[in-house]
Amino acid sequence: MGTLRRMPVADRTAVLFPGQGSQTDDMRATTEAARPELVALAREVVGEDPFDRVDEGTRFQQPAIFCASVAGFDALDLTPAAAAGHSLGEFGALAAAGAIDMEDAVRLVALRGRVMDAAAQQAPPGGMLAVLKGEPGQAEAIARAADVVVANDNAPGQVVLSGPVEGLDTAAAAAERDGLRAMRLPVSGSFHSPAMEPATSELRAALRRVEVRRPRFPVLSSIFARPFGNVRLELALALTHPVRWRQTLHALRDAGIRRFAETGPGKVVSGLVRRTLPDVEVTHA
Repeated sequence: MGTLRRMPVADRTAVLFPGQGSQTDDMRATTEAARPELVALAREVVGEDPFDRVDEGTRFQQPAIFCASVAGFDALDLTPAAAAGHSLGEFGALAAAGAIDMEDAVRLVALRGRVMDAAAQQAPPGGMLAVLKGEPGQAEAIARAADVVVANDNAPGQVVLSGPVEGLDTAAAAAERDGLRAMRLPVSGSFHSPAMEPATSELRAALRRVEVRRPRFPVLSSIFARPFGNVRLELALALTHPVRWRQTLHALRDAGIRRFAETGPGKVVSGLVRRTLPDVEVTHA
């Protein structure tokens, strides 16, 4: 879909779309104010109102967060130099850029949440563990020794591991012994790990039925830290591959981005930008 060239001075804003874990109580109000049709569409596609059941897991969280993020982007009223999304946020970024039709994106996100939830139920009990402080290499060594995987390289001092509960317990103990902080995340499965492989076939099939167009502005893949090449393939791969968010932010900055605007619920992504790139401007829609 193209390369990320160095941006001229006048075009230095990138919009960032959050992922799961960013949900807030005002998502319905945000969506109804800017994109009320998405509330009705999400209800139709999910089969019930996802905003009412956000606390019940990824099946409901993903479409609700997506809708609120797109509504927030509309409120920004700008055409950015580039965009990126943290995992789920990639769908919002691609839809905002016109690469995927908005209705198709809602349907894909609802399917993604459903198949990820089903994969989590089929796999041995698992979850995710944030390893705080230290260097990425330390977290990677802990993951290998505990037979879990790195799921997110989010920011300096914040790496997330994913895998079976027993392995995460082992990893947490090892992190504490190394003087690091370990924190279990409130998620229902081992996301961005091989446990999600059963979810990929149905998502791939759905993506093949969707038209993909050239985006109005570059959208970076958060697993490759470069503009999307094969959108269908890379969105499916993201289920089982780690989010390289720190590297994605550096790629944007290296291209000349100096202003980052987070759209959607929460301020998780804004915080990660500040930790990774302390010399840039960060705003939130």
